[in-house]
Amino acid sequence: MHKADLHFIVSHFELDEVELRFREINQGYINSTFFIIQNEVPKFVLQRINNEVFPDIDIVMANMSLALKYLVGKGYSQISLVKTKKNQNFLTLDDGSHWRIITAILNCTAYSTTQDRTIAFEAGKTLGRFHSLMQKASEGMFRPSLPNFHDLAFREVEFLDAMKFGKNSGNEVARNAIDFAKINLGKLKKLQPLDLPKRICHNDTKLNNILFDKDLKTGLCLIDLDTIMPGYFYYDFGDIIRTLVNPAEEDERDLSKIRFETDQFTACILGLSEEDPLLSTKEINSLPYGVVLMPFLHGLRALTDYLNGNVYYKVSYENQNLDRCLSLFKFTELSFENYEIMLEIIKDFYSPK
Repeated sequence: MHKADLHFIVSHFELDEVELRFREINQGYINSTFFIIQNEVPKFVLQRINNEVFPDIDIVMANMSLALKYLVGKGYSQISLVKTKKNQNFLTLDDGSHWRIITAILNCTAYSTTQDRTIAFEAGKTLGRFHSLMQKASEGMFRPSLPNFHDLAFREVEFLDAMKFGKNSGNEVARNAIDFAKINLGKLKKLQPLDLPKRICHNDTKLNNILFDKDLKTGLCLIDLDTIMPGYFYYDFGDIIRTLVNPAEEDERDLSKIRFETDQFTACILGLSEEDPLLSTKEINSLPYGVVLMPFLHGLRALTDYLNGNVYYKVSYENQNLDRCLSLFKFTELSFENYEIMLEIIKDFYSPK
């Protein structure tokens, strides 16, 4: 976007515009994001909310605003929304675009992958702290911003429809991925845990949605709160693990680089147990299922998007969604192989309080 356009957007918010600069943040597949820099310091984050992905912006922003009231506590860095001059949490322009500004956290960083056990420990601890704070909120206070987001049956229907009607449905290059999806849909449906309590989940806890102190490596907070809504704890746990224990990038083409590092898994479990969000025995036993489910769901969604002609995720080349899918499916395979090992580690280091 042009600098003048960004200044125009910011002029609608309760923000001092003196000597503002902007720097784009090229991270994530959904929203467009910019640092707002004052006196050489990134003080705020300006973000365009993708209303093609999030069709009901009112729900997204109501959930986010409510969650921020609960995400206040010792050891958890607080962020807040900047109001518009009309006292709204977000701005809608005449072109239909939606914008928000949140406060930035200084001296922080994020990681896409890591082999650092300290980071893994702190990621687990930060997830536990997030859920401990959100326990005070009731499920009925939040509405689904993306209904059926992690629902396996719903994603299966989308996948089957894409196989029949998608723009790329006839591409033989996706045949192995399609076969893997069909086989593992059956396996996951048989393993699916029942009778678990609903929690207010982040629902997108990949590692680069956690901020860390640059110097101390301590976990600070979770960001990108568009998907906060009711869900199961294993959603959030599984999503963290898929980016913590695998040192490869999500769209890595060399599948030999994809690994399941049990030391990283153990460190995350230790961090989680230190900031215990009072998990039930059933929730604890469901954690390995989440580790298998979440990469599979992300892979299935990437495959579905590829079959549909890349209409959901941003892609920089034609087969990027297929590469994501194959990488995620490889990690799913490794997670299945480590299922019993995960159970043993959890049994050794984590118990319900």
